[in-house]
This record gives sequence, C-alpha cells and structure tokens, in this order.
Amino acid sequence: MSMGRARGVVLFGMDGHLIEVEADIGRALPAFILLGLPDASLRESQDRIRSAAKNTGIDLPARRLTVNLLPASLPKSGSVLDLAILMSAWAADGKVRGTAEVVFLAELGLDGRLRPVRGVLPSVAAAQAAGAQTVVVAVENAQEAALVPGMEVLAASHVGQVATSFASAALEPLVRESPGVERWSAHRSEESVSATERTDQPDSAQHRPVQHRPVQQRTGAPSLGSDGELPLSEPGPDLAEVRGQEEARFALELAAAGGHHLLLIGAPGAGKTMLAERMSGILPPLDDQAAMEATAIESISADPRTVTRLRRTPPFQAPHHSASMAAIVGGGSRIARPGAVTRAHQGVLFLDEAPEFPRHALDALRQPLETGRISLHRSAGSVTYPARFQLVLAANPCPCGLNVGSGTRCRCSVAQRRNYMARLSGPLLDRIDLQIQVDRPRSAAAALGPPGESSAEVRARVLAARTRQAQRLQKWGLRTNSQAPLQLLTGELKLPAGATRDIDAALDRASISLRGYLRVLRLAWTIADLMDEDRPGVDEVDAALQLRQRSQTP
Repeated sequence: MSMGRARGVVLFGMDGHLIEVEADIGRALPAFILLGLPDASLRESQDRIRSAAKNTGIDLPARRLTVNLLPASLPKSGSVLDLAILMSAWAADGKVRGTAEVVFLAELGLDGRLRPVRGVLPSVAAAQAAGAQTVVVAVENAQEAALVPGMEVLAASHVGQVATSFASAALEPLVRESPGVERWSAHRSEESVSATERTDQPDSAQHRPVQHRPVQQRTGAPSLGSDGELPLSEPGPDLAEVRGQEEARFALELAAAGGHHLLLIGAPGAGKTMLAERMSGILPPLDDQAAMEATAIESISADPRTVTRLRRTPPFQAPHHSASMAAIVGGGSRIARPGAVTRAHQGVLFLDEAPEFPRHALDALRQPLETGRISLHRSAGSVTYPARFQLVLAANPCPCGLNVGSGTRCRCSVAQRRNYMARLSGPLLDRIDLQIQVDRPRSAAAALGPPGESSAEVRARVLAARTRQAQRLQKWGLRTNSQAPLQLLTGELKLPAGATRDIDAALDRASISLRGYLRVLRLAWTIADLMDEDRPGVDEVDAALQLRQRSQTP
C-alpha cells in the first residue's frame, strides 16, 4: 500500500491542534490533490512542495498524489504544514520511513530550505500534550522549540537534511553524502545563536551541516540571581530617574504590589508618562508558568527568529492613541489575531493620553479587565486569548492640560472640560482601583533634588508583598489581592465592622458602587501587605478609599 503519514500542528489562537497528514500515490494521471479544508495559503503549498522536492534531488513521482489533513472538518491555514506534507509524500513513495509519529513544523522554500514559522512554542506544547515526543523544526526555531521540557527537538536548515535522517533503503544512495538534522535537547541553554551561525547559503544548505556555538546544559528550573530572585530578561527605565512625586511613586508601588489598575491625571510635564513607563520595572520577574504564557504569545505575534528564550520581564505595551479597536483588543478578517491586551498579558498595558483613544476601543477593555481573557468572534470561528494585564491610564485634566490648581491658566470652558473627561466612561473608571492626581513639582529643589529609590529597591518590597499575598490566598488558588472575589473578602477574609465603616457609609449613600467597594477592600489589603501588617485596619481602608477617589470631581 503506497501510503505515507506524518504529523503537524495548526493553531487557533493559542490552542494547537495536532494534524494527521496522510499521503496516497495512485495509478492515475499526475495530479496533486489536497483535502481537509485548506485555505488559499495552504493550497499554494502544492507548488512549493514540488519545487522543493525537485531542487533537493528527490522528485515526487509523476502520478496522482492525494494528501488528506485530519481531522478533515477542521479549517487549516498557513505554511506550517509544508514539511509534514512533503515528508508524508516521500513516505508514500518509499523514500523515507519512521515519520508517522514525528511532528514537522516548517515552511519550505522553493530551493528546499526550511524557513521558520510563528507559534512554534505553543505548537510544540500542544504536540507534547497530544502524546508526540519528537518534533522537527527549522534551525531558527530550534531554541524556541527546545523551551518545552521533555520534547526531542530536531533542527535542520534544508529538507535534504531531514530526508537524510529519515531515509529508507531506497533513498540512501541519493543522500549518503548529505548530513542529517541536528538533535536539540529540551535542556539547551536559553542563550541565542547569532544569525551568521544559524543561516547557510542556499546553494550549499543541503551539503553542509549547520554549525552552532557550544551551549551549556540548563536545568528545568530557572537560575536565581545573587539576591535570590528570578533574573529579569533585560533592564528597563529606572524609577530613580523620577524626582519627587512621592505620592505618585507610592501609588505606582501599590499598583504593582497588588496587581491593581491605575489612572494618573495631571498637567503636561508632571511625570505621568515617566512613572507609567517604569511600572514593568518594579514588577517581579515572571515565574516559569507566566514566562511560558508570555513567550507563547510573543511566539505567535513577533518575528519567529526573535524568540530564543523564556521572557522573564513582564511585557509592556503602549499603543498610540490613534490605534484602532482591532489593534488594541485583537482582530482580523478570518481567525482574529491577538491585540495589545493579549501582548500585555502578565504585564502592563499603558494608554497615554487616554481620552484621545476612540471611546469604543476603551470600552472594549471592560471585559478583559474583569475576566482576564478576550473572546473574538469571526466568520471562520471564535478564539479566546489570555489578557490578564495591569491597565495604566494617563490623562490631562482638560484639552489644554492646564486645569490644575486654581485653573487660572486654563483656556477651556466648563463644557469642554467635562466632555474631555467624559471620554473615559463611568463603567471603565469604576474598574480602575487607583485614581491619582499628579502635580508638577513646585520648586527647583523638588524637581532637581536627589534621585529617589531605584526600581530594584521598590521591586524588593513589591516581591515581599506579593509573597505575603500568595501565602494567604494559596488555598483559594489565587496569587494577588486584585484577584480576590467579593465572596472571599466578605467571608473568610472579612474585616471588622469598625474598619469598614467609611466605605460602608460611602456605599450606603451611593458614592461608590459595589464593584468600587470590592476594589477598595482589595486595595486596603495591599496597603497592609506593603506595611507588613496582618490585616487592614481603619487607616488602611481610609487610605484606599482616598486613593480611589482622589481624582474624581463633583
């Protein structure tokens, strides 16, 4: 029976589906039939595959070749199945063997080169979850694929190398002189390989092995720094560069410690953007699970050549205020692509000049702020992306930005001021835990004084506060105060009536909503954690209420 099999993976959002690729060579006029709901980009693979096979020197037979992609009812797209289709066709022709249980993830060039593809990390993880043990990828994707522990990763720069490693007796005379693929371990180092070491010339790719810099073996657990913390992937702007602004700095630290959302309102030049840009630098480095999630999102969003190590630094996304709703929450004509809210998962989404953003784009943030995920529906299907981020908004108090203090320099009318701030809807603001007025420094001594604490010093306190939260909330499966539900905060973690009298009164007179009540309680617990207190008291609850309502106008 002239049947060949191989495996591939297609992604729907972050979810990978293992694809069984079957090839059959029949006794009929030459043709290439591709079945299994392929899209236009996948149908184009027929010509790529024939050219790659011919230029490798292992032609496909001049007969009817039928390729079936299972499950047949699942729509498939992209070029990630190119290598799997060619290997199954060669297996059907008896040229290669042992491909039925191997996952192949690579695009083919016309000359047979293997080109990298996006989404290798979640694809390899999905293949492993489905029971696969070996995956073949392009050299540029090798380090990314090796981030999945326990998976055998084989890397090659040319399809001729892959054919060598899986050659049958019928093919061995043709490929005896051609080197095979390089075997990568899942415990490879996370250091990157330079482009000159991982790219060969096209005319010699199938005749020369790819050389790599010697790499060291690493354990499954990340290495710790000298201070016992997980190392950050790269340094960012330092909080020490912000002079003065003690209250705003404390609000920033408080937001980082509890995972709270933050709104900064102030005149131009007050330091709102500087503060927000340093938010990710005071967040703790990502642990293994969070780093894997953030790196998987980067894998499907960024250039596939750039993903070579786990991302330890919390991501920071700052889209321009001209960005569309699709750019912010995700979109696309068929299967929706991730937007800024997904790329900011486990990190910070900063919207500078927030009132200038389209209002419908801002209101679209309400669902992910509550659920930590975003669901996008299109004609080809629906996808759900993770979107658990910290939202930081920065805004001027009015169009001219000078409605601060006495407001004598402001040129805006009362209606203009109200309309400007009304662009931030009430339901959105109700989800913002901290709302802070950022004032300009009033003296040269304050503006040009000595630097404040560095990001590393603040991050140490944030990490200590998060450790306290994790220990307290562990039995409920929670990690930060911002995730604590009302049932818990009014149940096992309920505060004494004397500690909550101010927010109880505010709720009774309808000056805060029940959602606001919950967020004040969460904020009070974070203040207590930063102060190394066992539980919030009257002072912590009162401070939380003031920090939430500071920027609100009558």
